Amino acid sequence: MKLLKLVSVDPVDRGSQRCRLGPQLMSALGLSVGSPLLVPVPMGTCLCTAWPRHDLAEGFLQVDLKCSSSGLMSHPPTHLNLDPGQLTPVPCLKLNRIKITVVVQSFEFKKHTPYRLVHELVKDMLKGVYVHEKYVVNLEDFDTEIIYVVIENTSPDSACAGFITSKTGVEIAGIQTVQHYRSHLQDQHKVPLGGLEEVSASLREMLVLPLLYPHTLRSLGVSCPRGVLLVGPPGVGKTLLVRTVVAEVGASLVVVRGPEVVGSRPGESEETLRAVFDRARAAAEEGPCVLFLDELDSLCPKRTGLSAPENRLVAQLLTLMDGMDQPDHFLIVGATNQPDSLDVALRRPGRFDREVIIGAPTLLQRKDILSVLCKRMPVCPTVDMAELAQRTTGYVGADLSALCREAAMHALREKSKGSGEQAVDMKHFQEALKFVRPSCLRTSLGRTDPSLITWDQIGGLDEVKLKLRQSIEWPMRHPEAFVRLGLCRPHGVLLYGPPGCAKTTLVRAAATSAHFSFLSVTGADLYSPYVGDSEKALAQLFRQARACAPCILFLDEIDSLIGSRSNSQTPSSVQTRLLSVLLNEMDGVGLKMLERRGTEKILQAEGAEENQTQEQLEFQEVCNKDVMLVAATNRPGCLDSALIRPGRLDQLIYVPPPDPQSRLAILRVCTKSMPVGADVCLEELVAKTELYSGADLENLCKEAALLALQENMEASAINHTCFLRCLSKMSPSLTAQQINTYETLPR
Repeated sequence: MKLLKLVSVDPVDRGSQRCRLGPQLMSALGLSVGSPLLVPVPMGTCLCTAWPRHDLAEGFLQVDLKCSSSGLMSHPPTHLNLDPGQLTPVPCLKLNRIKITVVVQSFEFKKHTPYRLVHELVKDMLKGVYVHEKYVVNLEDFDTEIIYVVIENTSPDSACAGFITSKTGVEIAGIQTVQHYRSHLQDQHKVPLGGLEEVSASLREMLVLPLLYPHTLRSLGVSCPRGVLLVGPPGVGKTLLVRTVVAEVGASLVVVRGPEVVGSRPGESEETLRAVFDRARAAAEEGPCVLFLDELDSLCPKRTGLSAPENRLVAQLLTLMDGMDQPDHFLIVGATNQPDSLDVALRRPGRFDREVIIGAPTLLQRKDILSVLCKRMPVCPTVDMAELAQRTTGYVGADLSALCREAAMHALREKSKGSGEQAVDMKHFQEALKFVRPSCLRTSLGRTDPSLITWDQIGGLDEVKLKLRQSIEWPMRHPEAFVRLGLCRPHGVLLYGPPGCAKTTLVRAAATSAHFSFLSVTGADLYSPYVGDSEKALAQLFRQARACAPCILFLDEIDSLIGSRSNSQTPSSVQTRLLSVLLNEMDGVGLKMLERRGTEKILQAEGAEENQTQEQLEFQEVCNKDVMLVAATNRPGCLDSALIRPGRLDQLIYVPPPDPQSRLAILRVCTKSMPVGADVCLEELVAKTELYSGADLENLCKEAALLALQENMEASAINHTCFLRCLSKMSPSLTAQQINTYETLPR
């Protein structure tokens, strides 16, 4: 049979419970005029009566949603095509009794209207209506305070649907406001929380006890908690967590965002805030209620130095929280990403009794979040969630959602070009990673996006590469071996050696291969003309690095940033103060409780019952939860001795000038992308480049290419003579005395 097109209902049929369809279809279904009919749609089912269309046209369907399932109240169907075979005639007997829940517009009507009057109004409005058990009857067309009626059960019990007559008895089980009913209706569509199970359990415990068991707490002589403060970076899921947990508890939610309360005229903000608390008290009379103050830092900042209106608003909130009585069955939940900006009077027991900290997601939590986000996406089985979790260090829930959306857009673009299926593959996620960066690094100091450099792009230095891999890559690739032997990753690595020997390039290659976040800072990012700003910037840099751990914090030319206290002319110089901050941060003194990320785990190598991938991720989480400081200098003697001791910069790696084999490898890497002539002998160039650094050799190749173009702009290859002529004009940047200075240093 031909599909039916669902079109909007005629204005004259609104509130009539009629379903308009073609007469031939009515005849095929055995329906007469006014026969009850069940019409299923994607979000629910509607009970209506069959009537022919005015124009007698076939292939169209018009449905009035007077009696429908609760899912259609918030998601009415539009522009759908339905199978006529899904339309089901339903027998409807005259009902003896029905039990209902009445949904009214306002709490004042519920509180002040006599029960008998509500009963008579509802009974009169339901007369002549076909109803179904657990369905909702829409009464908005009567233009009264009564909006909906929920059919709880019907009598006789054998009939799930029936017809209400004047003799049908009506029993009202309860009266709710429309706001309370709609909040519970939205809560039925729960969004799964990925990676927030521990925080969710802590918040649920704080909500369940005072809202559902207040008498139990009073019998123990304990006062009910009044408030919970959620603290976490932007995009971590604070608002979603509150909505989900409140739905699980079965409470209604009153949401207020800080800027919504602030008014322009004097006293308006305080008046609006009092009205919000009155609304929460009214909702609490129907059942447990949670008042959610989002962006609390904009509503109640510190009162030091604020204007009088802001001070009055903070004082009003404190007064309202102190005036909450025990019979007020509602709890206040605040959320902020700037807890230090809140007024100190808020953060004490009796107001916000507990602070629940939601840190940036850990490795396992990111895997759970990605699994939840990809459930409704057509993802290929080849997509490795564990690998994606490793490559998304520092990403919060909002970042991961944007990553999945960007990957889906790449798949759609390929689909539009006709180059494959619409399923999202691993290559789409890899492309999306180039565009979606962690939000915590968008406002960070220094360089955050290193150039993608592989180990093969660095010629020679095999021993240095091995030491860097042991310090950075091995804890990520082989965490179970580190846990088995009781090893921990080094806290810091210092690369020292002559200029131009690829110290910075080695660090970038290490960050690329290990998929670590990368932060690079220079003196221009730290130094400030104002006293204390440099130290504050360095502490902020470590906070940002800890937020996206595992992270490599690279301090290039550290001797110019932080010198030695023994060589300092002034004991209170900026370099001395920066050194003090750096030592404290490396020792963990600067770590705040607000930067906590997940639970502390202590793992053993044996006895794991989960699968191998999950165990590998847990080991990686334990071994790579900290920030690794990597520094580079060509003047190691200028550094303070307290900085280069074990426990801070554990590994001191000397990056020597290239030997003949390394110079040959560097020249091969540099000339790999150049059209070199057949007469070029790299071995001869190696013999003539003694004391040349890696930067010198790279510059030699560039100068030879430019010389070839200078002789002939149409040149297609670089001859050996070009290299020799450039060598005659160049001199090495290193000296034997300089190299001896580095080799005599203790390692």
